[in-house]
Amino acid sequence: MEWYFIPALIGAGILCGFINTLAGSGSLISLPLLMFMGLPANVANGTNRVAILLQNIVGVSSFKKQKVFKISEGIWLAIPAILGSLLGASMAISLNEEIMTKVIGGLLVFMFFIILLKPDAWIKGQAGLIRSKPNLLQIVIFFFIGIYGGFIQAGVGFFLLAGLVLGTGFDLVKANAIKLLIVLLYTPFALAIFIYNDQVYWIAGLILGVGNMIGAFVASRFAVSWGAKAVRIILLIIVFGASLKLLLT
Repeated sequence: MEWYFIPALIGAGILCGFINTLAGSGSLISLPLLMFMGLPANVANGTNRVAILLQNIVGVSSFKKQKVFKISEGIWLAIPAILGSLLGASMAISLNEEIMTKVIGGLLVFMFFIILLKPDAWIKGQAGLIRSKPNLLQIVIFFFIGIYGGFIQAGVGFFLLAGLVLGTGFDLVKANAIKLLIVLLYTPFALAIFIYNDQVYWIAGLILGVGNMIGAFVASRFAVSWGAKAVRIILLIIVFGASLKLLLT
């Protein structure tokens, strides 16, 4: 690896960690960079998981110290996501991503208008939906989100936020924290599949991870101090930009 990729990876990681912690789709920055370095798409996909794991360790710890959420609020939703991620990662070893990319772009456009037209649900949450354990529909939803997260990761934060806010009832700040917890818990399982198939470039992944951790720490502090309204505005901007990138690529 050339020396100039080190600052590029750290810089991209900071941006990715910030975006992933407040919304999602930071991997749309890191994956192209890893592939520009010469990594095959499947190796870039696996290598990116190293940075995601490190990022979410920091993000979850920061949100937990600020008492944004309790581990018990996310653990039951993480179980179906973990099972789904195993299936998704197994599919990602050899499956072509082009069609999936266009489908995701279309879904993000739809989500943009949902966030735009239903602001109260995202800002205040829906207390009536919150329960100690998920119902069958929530289990199914998070299982399929886990499949997608295991498959490619990029953009999974948006779908987790939608499931947590609209399907489970959490406000946007708490949903962001629980989103990170769920990704933290399923990522080691998905990463293990990529490691087993020798699709992880550890040096790049660890360097990228340094940046991701910095970005996650800054974003977690920002989310709590500024609140759900500011996070929603950032989420709208990122969803719109990510959908354009996916659809126009």
